Formats: sequence, structure tokens, C-alpha cells
Amino acid sequence: MKVEKVDFKMAQATPQFSEQSRTSYEKPVHDRAWRLFDFIAAILALIISAPILLIISASIKIENWKAPIFFKQKRVGKNGKTFYMYKFRSMYVDAEAQLAKLQAQNEMEGHMFKMKDDPRITKVGKWIRKTSLDEFPQFINILKGDMSFVGPRPPLTTEYEKYTNYDKKRLLVTPGCTGLWQVSGRNNVTFQEMVELDLKYIKKRSILFNIKILLLTFKEFTGKGSGM
Repeated sequence: MKVEKVDFKMAQATPQFSEQSRTSYEKPVHDRAWRLFDFIAAILALIISAPILLIISASIKIENWKAPIFFKQKRVGKNGKTFYMYKFRSMYVDAEAQLAKLQAQNEMEGHMFKMKDDPRITKVGKWIRKTSLDEFPQFINILKGDMSFVGPRPPLTTEYEKYTNYDKKRLLVTPGCTGLWQVSGRNNVTFQEMVELDLKYIKKRSILFNIKILLLTFKEFTGKGSGM
């Protein structure tokens, strides 16, 4: 199957959802089939990646024995339901407390925070973030049904509080580890472009489209892509 770069210029066009089309996203057959894929694939991923997970866990403990290996953070999922998303800890323990002091250096437009050379990131954290290995514990979230392999990224509760009713439509489906906007430029898109791309995904989602996004994500992970 040919995998091409996804065009995200559409994000500047007319919004994908009108206020009257809230239910147009419903695809129950697809969602049940993809949920089965998520469950099986997450189990296999945890088994296959077990040696890597052990190495990362040991590295985090060697750097700081007293700090926890995992980091859990409250996120907002489908239809506004909150859950705890898991990651390998890549920041210092007091990272959340330092966030307010760094807001002036935020490089991301809209209701998200992103900063180059974030001083809160540990040495091990820089490595696992660069390779996206810090995301691997989210396989647990997928098993629980809080997340999917593909879908809109779940926002922080503080970010969600700033959402308009239109922005909230990006959470009409189960959030995911990767999605359309991540393989379309990631930090090179604005917040509103991200919302439009997520809504485009919601309307267009299918098994084939999800697999295409996963393949594009794999290309980025292996350094053969130009997004993320």
C-alpha cells in the first residue's frame, strides 16, 4: 500500500463540523472492530517491547533512584471523560510546579505548551522523548480502553477548560497515541489547524485510514518521514 504525506492545508478551510452535525461522526461498526484491533495489538506490543521497557525502567532508576519510573497525568478523553495517561517519567519530579514559570516561553499557539530545550527534562528523558519511547506505557491505556492507537491526542484538563464548544468536538471519539495532525507536521501546525485535522480524521476514519496513519507514524519513528 502506497503511503503518502498527508496534506493539512485543509485546516485553513471551512470547519469540518457544523453545530448541527454533531452525530455525523458515529461509526459503531468501525469503532468496535478497531477496538478489537487495539486490544490485541496492545497485548502483542507489550510482550514484544518488554526488554526495551526493562532497559528504560533501569535507566530511569539509575539516574534517580528515588524518583518513580512512571508518570501519570490526568487527561481528557472521549466525550470529556477524564482518565490517567501513563508515560515513562522524562522530567524532574517537580516539573508540574515549574510549568507556570515557563509559560512565557511557550512556543505552541493555542491551549498547549511546547518549549525547545525544556529545562525540566532529564538526561534519560531527552533520549526517550527523541525516540518516542516515553509513550510506550500508553499501551496500558489502550488495553483499558481509555485510548486507541490512532485518534486525537488527549488534552490536559487545564487545556480542555479553555476549549470552545467547537474545539471539544475533537474528543467525540477515543483519543489516540498518534493521529492525523501528528503525521501532518506536528508542532508546525497551529492549535486551530490541529482541531480541523482531528475533525477531518473523525469524519474520514476507517480501518484503512488508521493503518495509513500508523505506517506514516512508523516512518517518522524510524527517521524516514518529515513530520513529527
